[in-house]
Amino acid sequence: MLFKGVPWITQRLHAFADRVPSQCAVCRNWPARRVCDGCSARFARPAARCQRCALRVPEGVAVCGACLREPPLFDACLAAVDYGYPWAAALAQFKFQGDPGWAGTLATLMRSAPWVEPALDAADRVLPVPLSMERLRERGYNQAALLARHLAGAKADTQSLLRLHATEAQSSLPRAQRLRNLRHAFALEPARATALRGQRLVLVDDVMTTGATLHAATQALREAGAGHVTALVFARTPINE
Repeated sequence: MLFKGVPWITQRLHAFADRVPSQCAVCRNWPARRVCDGCSARFARPAARCQRCALRVPEGVAVCGACLREPPLFDACLAAVDYGYPWAAALAQFKFQGDPGWAGTLATLMRSAPWVEPALDAADRVLPVPLSMERLRERGYNQAALLARHLAGAKADTQSLLRLHATEAQSSLPRAQRLRNLRHAFALEPARATALRGQRLVLVDDVMTTGATLHAATQALREAGAGHVTALVFARTPINE
């Protein structure tokens, strides 16, 4: 769906540009896709990650100490890359500079990450983290919904999980404050809630920092009776950032 926040012709042009050879956004080599194979191999290299929160862990470690002490509400968390160079700039273009054409490239990299394909195959539905109506009008599209559609096709469900209100910018806030901001921010569409009972769900977002947004969204899904929730993000912010 195209929204007023970004002119429809701009969205169409970005989507078309993502399908034809162009200059690599990272190394500037020509011709290439948005991110060439060499840069994908260099900057999206698979890494050992905690199965519960997707932070990097030493090889052979399945779950980090923090998740052993206090497991998150979601059952698993998968990430393609660490948040940092060159992906921070790509995500800024995708989210804030009106370039939805990044969705296909980022989704492809997500699918290539360990355990993502099995999680998508096993899922009954793939739900994006929703935006508030105010943020959706401002941005013109929900970047998580675009990722979900590229990742899951007909399994993508953009209608069941709702965001009830906007929250203040979260990026500079500690996790406790983020959780307070997001309290009661998400709910299930009443007519669709019962259909999620007992289902395996994948919850998609672009970036996970403290996990507060995914925690709040998962809480709404748990209250609706979801059987299993896997969080799936493109980028995971390292714990020291």
